[in-house]
Amino acid sequence: MRGDPLLIGDAIAVSHATYNKIRQGLFWAFIYNVVGLPLAAFGLLSPVIAGAAMALSSVSVVTNALLLRRWRPTVSGNSERRLARPPRIRRLHRRPQAEGS
Repeated sequence: MRGDPLLIGDAIAVSHATYNKIRQGLFWAFIYNVVGLPLAAFGLLSPVIAGAAMALSSVSVVTNALLLRRWRPTVSGNSERRLARPPRIRRLHRRPQAEGS
């Protein structure tokens, strides 16, 4: 990010995207463990398949995180359309509308 205060909305948008990717990675790691640990504990999962599942888990988390490289800031620096709830600071920079329009 640059030192432009108008890009605060984009900084917040990329932080939300990063946070969501972290949550997705934790979710998939949890799913792999919930499925894999009981199967391995009862001897129903061979070590080869367990190793492959662990490698697949790592690859899927890294691939999902690499999708953040596709994130681009908005052209005008106004990222309100990216956020479910725009930050209050962005509302301070709106121009007042003319009376009677």
